[in-house]
Amino acid sequence: MTPGDGRTRRELLRGTAAGTLALAGSSLLAACGSSSSTSGGSQQAAAATTGNIKRGGTLRAGVAGGSAKDTIDAHMGGTTDADVARGFQLYEPLAIRDPDYQLKMLVAESIEADGGPDAWVVRVRDGVEFHDGKPVTADDVIFSIRRILDPKNPGTGASSLAGIDLKRLKKVDGRTVRIPLKAPDSGFPDQIGQYFNTIVPTGYDPKNPIGTGPFRYKSFTPGQESTFVRFDGYWDTPAHLDEVVIIDFPDDTARVNALLGGQVHAISNLPPSQVRSIESRGTLRALVSETGGWQPLLMRADQAPFDDVRVRQAFKLIADRKQLIQQALDGQGRIANDIYAPYDPAYNHDIPQRQQDLEQAKSLLRQAGRSDLTVQLTTAPFAAGIVEAAQVFAQQAKGAGVNVQVKKVNQATYWGPQYLKWLFSQDFWFTRSFLAQVAQGNTPDAPYNQTHWRNDRWLSLYQQAKRELDDSKRTDLIHEMQRIQHDEAGELIWAFNNQVDGYSAQVAGFRPAKSGIPLTSYDFKSVGFVA
Repeated sequence: MTPGDGRTRRELLRGTAAGTLALAGSSLLAACGSSSSTSGGSQQAAAATTGNIKRGGTLRAGVAGGSAKDTIDAHMGGTTDADVARGFQLYEPLAIRDPDYQLKMLVAESIEADGGPDAWVVRVRDGVEFHDGKPVTADDVIFSIRRILDPKNPGTGASSLAGIDLKRLKKVDGRTVRIPLKAPDSGFPDQIGQYFNTIVPTGYDPKNPIGTGPFRYKSFTPGQESTFVRFDGYWDTPAHLDEVVIIDFPDDTARVNALLGGQVHAISNLPPSQVRSIESRGTLRALVSETGGWQPLLMRADQAPFDDVRVRQAFKLIADRKQLIQQALDGQGRIANDIYAPYDPAYNHDIPQRQQDLEQAKSLLRQAGRSDLTVQLTTAPFAAGIVEAAQVFAQQAKGAGVNVQVKKVNQATYWGPQYLKWLFSQDFWFTRSFLAQVAQGNTPDAPYNQTHWRNDRWLSLYQQAKRELDDSKRTDLIHEMQRIQHDEAGELIWAFNNQVDGYSAQVAGFRPAKSGIPLTSYDFKSVGFVA
């Protein structure tokens, strides 16, 4: 599937950070290294409490991307940042991660394994209403799942819910649904709890978009802007703002200028190089979030020269990760160690941090018969620092006698038919839990299997982890998986990048978000104007 504008296809189909859940035991019950460039003043402002926020007003938010292909359909959106932003105002999934990456139930009050990981029971929260006043029921949950999985018109979340056995999907009572799976999956809550798997009313019509979110639909012009008004019947604390206007800005410069000129109160994806300039103005703030997002260099493990594990290991030793962060991200990131999901409780912190070692890299390349190697690195400007990272790595590779030829293409070409086939390339992901990330990017049948790396022992451990509900035992399995990945896989994960946004000092309530979704997951219900 080719994206509308390239960049935000990743955000919708692959990031899914704000909706990913980490499994804790057999049930999920209702529960509510630092950047070198983050200033204390900015963080304090970003973490402002709601005590000094007044009720009312219209927030104008400038959001990256947008095109005539924008949609407001609950289950089809996400080709642009603006699609995601609209979705967060109008709709809600069963559960989600809050800015601190803690589990928070939304439409559901609980998601529990029914005796084992091959079936799950969802209990709908009492008192949740749609924008038309209708209470959410088990029928709405079933309708939403079936709509997402409609084979004639599958939703964005169809791949994440593909494990559901629709023939045995069952309404237990008015607020309870039993969801059987085709195969055991201890990470099922990760799949159903993604922000595009939202709950809509039975008979939902996208021409009259109704959800349970903090704002109701008012207007929508694809590629331009959309307007939403406060939903006073919201099940949680209603929003401060009377109205939210989301404006599309495909161009970074235009978006930044709109903030500088006061045409908008907040923008997503502030270029890292602009942080100091923004913070030097007393009227503006930079919102810096230390996330679990990552921007890997990707080596196809099924094609020469990367079909030799020694070459993959050599490239990982070439990277000076600190220099990459400083030069490509302007300091907005933390050093990574070639494995993902740092906020997952099962992340293996005991694996020694890989350091640059050019002599060892040369030795490995000699052993592989690949001294004086030349390889092309394909890139495109689809995220902050991506192209710069390619150029910095190419310079570093010279120290190991490797000639990395950076080929910059446009986004349409990058995400076109050759995507997932590039020999050496880049990409980006938002924060996810480990098993959910594996399912999206590393198994042979993953929708975004970029490196085509395969290890049968690793795959066996993955299947065991999916069947294991005991936290400790599953963590042991994941730790072994991560050790194998660190040694052999085709991803060079050099940093966990910060998400950087900007906003006016007139506004409070924004908080840094570990999820990495721009503007604190685009959820404006806690945001308002300073009294």
